Amino acid sequence: MSRKQQLHRPGAPEGPPGDDTGCPILHVDMDAFFVSVELLDRPELRGKPVIVGHPGARGVVAAASYEVRAFGVYSAMPISRARRLCPRAVIIPPAHEKYARVSAAVMEIFRSVTPLVEPLAMDEAFLDVSGAIRRLGRPAEIARQIREQVAGQQGITCSVGVASTKFIAKLASTRSKPDGLLVVPADGVAAFLRPLPMAALWGVGERTEQHLARLGLRTVGDLADTPLPALQRELGNAAGAHLYELSWGRDPRPVVASTPDKSVGAEETFPYDISDPEVIRRELLRLAEKVGARLRAGGNSGRTISVKLRMADFKTFTRARTLPEPTDLARVIYATACELYEGSGLERVQLRLVGVRVENLAPVGQTSRQLALDEQESGWHEAERAMDQVVRRFGRGAVRPAALVGESAPREHDEREDRQEGGERR
Repeated sequence: MSRKQQLHRPGAPEGPPGDDTGCPILHVDMDAFFVSVELLDRPELRGKPVIVGHPGARGVVAAASYEVRAFGVYSAMPISRARRLCPRAVIIPPAHEKYARVSAAVMEIFRSVTPLVEPLAMDEAFLDVSGAIRRLGRPAEIARQIREQVAGQQGITCSVGVASTKFIAKLASTRSKPDGLLVVPADGVAAFLRPLPMAALWGVGERTEQHLARLGLRTVGDLADTPLPALQRELGNAAGAHLYELSWGRDPRPVVASTPDKSVGAEETFPYDISDPEVIRRELLRLAEKVGARLRAGGNSGRTISVKLRMADFKTFTRARTLPEPTDLARVIYATACELYEGSGLERVQLRLVGVRVENLAPVGQTSRQLALDEQESGWHEAERAMDQVVRRFGRGAVRPAALVGESAPREHDEREDRQEGGERR
């Protein structure tokens, strides 16, 4: 079991909401999000140990049902180890586009309550409901309404923490999982924090936790009772002050509405190491198509294109190029990615992972996109947008470049999803 998972109280009963005066911050976290979405299509698996992840030798657990977590399975664990811990677990390959659709619908529910929504991942967000109290009721009542709407409209459950700060709200949602609601009163923050393990504090990694344990500090209360100068001598001025403030529940950060993506990327780990340049180029094409579609869906284009190449020994090389003009065209992204790959000196080297990413994004309306070489006014750009429409209507695989016809379904990892399922990793 991971350190963060030790903070969970699965199945904790939901008691009275408590005094929510001065507690306008909500942290809403979907319960076992990827698994929950999959169970909408596979209700016969409810109550059974379910893992979402690629079943190959190099696959990792993307999400784990609460039933399989009882066997010690958790996110980011190798699938091979998860199989040993729970041989009867059902393993479902991830379908990120399906999760993205449900995530977007859930975020719309949040934004119908307040414009101050700060997503942390596909499955969790902070909300500041200060401006909604007169219209919808007290914060705990708003939290109840959100849970009801998510369950009623999307068929999945969420847990909500209500508190005076982001830090405490996030801890509260974790403590109320699954399918719970917990209010931490503003005047009860210290009592809530003191018994928690040190891992509850943001910034306490395994090494820091071990260092503090050697000093006899094992709970948040132990740390709060330690004089600040002593902590700063042990941990440094910044880290000592940061943890001391958190141990008393002090967190001045406001909820900040979502900011535009800084980059869009996708990568894939191969089931076995590959050195064939043609296979690598086909994968770069597949990833470029995916990234281009996501750029267009978000109304963005970008100037900097990079490739990520990881060798069999895990050494990773990144190469990037900034174009004269921004683009959202898969063909331009692909051509640039191939040139970067060919110039890397790794064309005949065995690779275990490749990735494509576009950075320096800006809304298409704010860029003066020039036509790419040999692109006609009603040519490639319009063609790729037409492909987007076909995919939206008939699903991925309905139309694809000729080089990818007959290829198996992609297994890429969306780099924007490095943060995904934040609740799953806890």
